[in-house]
Order: sequence, then C-alpha cells, then structure tokens
Amino acid sequence: MFHNSIKPYVNCFQEAIMKRNKNLVTIDGKPVTLMGKQIKPNLQAKNFFAVYPDLTPMQLSDFSGKVKIISSLPSIDTDVCGEQTKRFNLEASKLQDVQVITISCDLPFALKRFCAAEGIDKLVTVSDHKDVDFGIKYGFLIEEHRTLARGIIIIDQTDLVRYVELVREVGDHPNYDKALRIARELL
Repeated sequence: MFHNSIKPYVNCFQEAIMKRNKNLVTIDGKPVTLMGKQIKPNLQAKNFFAVYPDLTPMQLSDFSGKVKIISSLPSIDTDVCGEQTKRFNLEASKLQDVQVITISCDLPFALKRFCAAEGIDKLVTVSDHKDVDFGIKYGFLIEEHRTLARGIIIIDQTDLVRYVELVREVGDHPNYDKALRIARELL
C-alpha cells in the first residue's frame, strides 16, 4: 500500500500509461474514450472494489462461487439506466444462485434514493465513484464524463468471464434476453 502523500503521484503515472480506447462507444452519436483494458470473454474476472449505498465496501470476490451479472450504467438518474435496473431487479427474483450487481459512478446516496423510490431490492447496487476501480479494470470508464459505459458482463462460478456486451450507443438498451439466457445456461 502506498503512503497517502505518494498516492496522487502514482495515480498520475498510472493514468499517463493507461490504455485508452476510442470509437467503441458513442454518446448521442459522438465517440467517447474508454479508459482501461477491455475485459473479454474467457478471461479471469478481475476483482474490483466499489461502495454500497450505505458506504460500506464491496468487492467482487464477495460473490465467489456464484454466477454474477454485472449491469454497468452511466447514471441511475436517466431513463434507460432506470429501466435497465428495474428489468434486472425483476429478473433477479427469478434467478436462483445468480448475483446481479448494478454498478455506476453515481454517488452512493443517489443509488440509495433510487432503490428506495423504485422498490429495488433483489439486486445489489454499488458505486464506482470513489476509485473507478471497476471502470478502469474492465475498460468501461468514459474519460470525458467520468461515468461508466452501458453494458453487461456475466461471470461464472469459477470467476471466468463468459459474456461481455459493451453497448455501442450509451443511450441504447443492452440485449437483456441474450444475457439472461447465457446466465441461465451457467446454472
């Protein structure tokens, strides 16, 4: 672990050498830059840290041994993101032994407010706001906006990535049916 006075310099160095991907995702038809190395199927899932709405820490390894659906969103306060979260909450109640994790760079308080207002209680919502650890490790961080790209990642019980969908236009919905079919096939 780095001493706190050194950490900002290390972060600047890491950012300087970080991979940037252009032309994979657009917002309103305009290309944006994704930071980090893109996660791909058949790779081992990288453990990442995020924060629950109550500010307690979460890491992907907390769900080892389960099939995991990671639903990545730009902001819970947009229509498509809200619909994506509601859809996975509905589906999560039908999926035994599958952990659905919704992640965004929204503040934990916004996630808590949204979940309370919409009755979201069958999935886990977490914030990547503090360290953008998921966004960088999975290549989903939109540099220009410091939000996450929209997508779905499915990880099996052995923590092998089985499916990745990075939605080309951030305002479009992911392919829910395909992702859910793949998750069910892993059970």
